[in-house]
Amino acid sequence: MRHGQRLIRKRQTMKTIIHDLGKEQSGRLLAAADQVVCADGRYAPCQGCFKCWTKHPAACEMRDALHQSCRVLGMADDLTIITENLYGGYSPAVKNLLDRSIGISTPLSTYRGGQMHHTLRYGKRRRLHVIVYGEISDAEMRTLTLMTERNAVNMGFREHSIAFCADAEAAGGMA
Repeated sequence: MRHGQRLIRKRQTMKTIIHDLGKEQSGRLLAAADQVVCADGRYAPCQGCFKCWTKHPAACEMRDALHQSCRVLGMADDLTIITENLYGGYSPAVKNLLDRSIGISTPLSTYRGGQMHHTLRYGKRRRLHVIVYGEISDAEMRTLTLMTERNAVNMGFREHSIAFCADAEAAGGMA
């Protein structure tokens, strides 16, 4: 390389899957993604201290399995969330994981799409895909569809989609 030249590597697309299907499914899902995070519920919920915003940007103060979840989710260009339906929302384990990833944004605000949102620490990303399994009513389906749309805006995804299926096995096959 000559003096003054820079080597520019094209950044590869990072695909991450978050799921509540159990650890035994993680290995199989890894064939379809760069990173797989099993939301197994074996970690503390967000304490609301906001240190992931102020003291340790993008790193949770609590030193458990989700300590680096902000960075893992923040670097995902394509994020797939596989979750059981619970009253028109994510399963508690998936919701807990997403709550602990607030550090993907900063405390500063900006306008996106004519609405005020926190600025993104990692910039815009490509696609959020949510796969929901289990029994679901029409009202819960509408709620989850709207929640997916709003999560995509808040997390900085350009595209979003949602799919519904009957059971966990079918959901795992859709990733």
